[in-house]
Amino acid sequence: MKAPKLLDGRLKIRHLVLIDALTRQGSVIGAAAELHITQPVATRGLQDVEEILGVTLFDRGPRGITPTIFGQAFTEHARAVLAQLNQAGRHVAELADAARGTVVVGTHLAGSNVLLPLAIGKLKQERPTLTVVVREGTPDALMAQLEGGRVDMIVGRLTSPSTEFVSRTMLYDETVQLFSRAQHPLARSSAVSLSELTEYPWILPGTETSLRRELEEFFARNDLGLPRNRVEVTSFLTVRKLLMENDFIAALPSLIAAEDLRLHPLPVSLDTIGHSVGITTASARALSPAAEALIDSLVSTARDL
Repeated sequence: MKAPKLLDGRLKIRHLVLIDALTRQGSVIGAAAELHITQPVATRGLQDVEEILGVTLFDRGPRGITPTIFGQAFTEHARAVLAQLNQAGRHVAELADAARGTVVVGTHLAGSNVLLPLAIGKLKQERPTLTVVVREGTPDALMAQLEGGRVDMIVGRLTSPSTEFVSRTMLYDETVQLFSRAQHPLARSSAVSLSELTEYPWILPGTETSLRRELEEFFARNDLGLPRNRVEVTSFLTVRKLLMENDFIAALPSLIAAEDLRLHPLPVSLDTIGHSVGITTASARALSPAAEALIDSLVSTARDL
């Protein structure tokens, strides 16, 4: 097939925004709601893009839509274009007021409750008028935001090496331990078996996380299924409150839990479960001065930790 002409005026920025939303939401209804447009407008917009490209971007099914190989490829390019436009707008704003600037950082459990707050505090002492926006989310959701330029970087667990699209910088390694509240019935025990722990309620990370998969493998290696009495939580604030008020057990990064004396490490080894914490950025996108400043603060803070 001939390469479609994308600069003849038919393809609009709103089309790129729509494709990004459709891929993330997995349905026309969800994308329309996010973009505050009607479903027929969203459907027509998708048809316009598919007509311009001459290919089908999404397979329609009873449970929503799924990107085809063409849809996956075009979504990557659409997000790259949107990211550059977002960066351009903020670059102009920073040139107009060099003392200010804004950096948007995405984060999940590892790194979000110790490293990032300390680094932001240090940065704000040096540049009080710089705005830092923190967005929490799952790793997959944050990666989509990074690709689309809605976040400048992700701070958290590194689960794969750098690629041509994303650059990952390791800051430190961290172990994962089992914790309960200090008043837990097993907190004073010098030896506890894993089977004993399964008699209590557990807090597990979401199924989309690497730690959840590692915990499932850990239980399987010990010939045990996952605790049946469990909740699945991503937010550390929720995890912490549940631990404080109940006899829950949770697997947490050791650095996070060490900050709170009301949490107690349990004497059960999780074998080799651990992770590297670091920064993920888009390889092909230049960082703003504000983003560079936050990275410098993250690196120096991690060194201190």
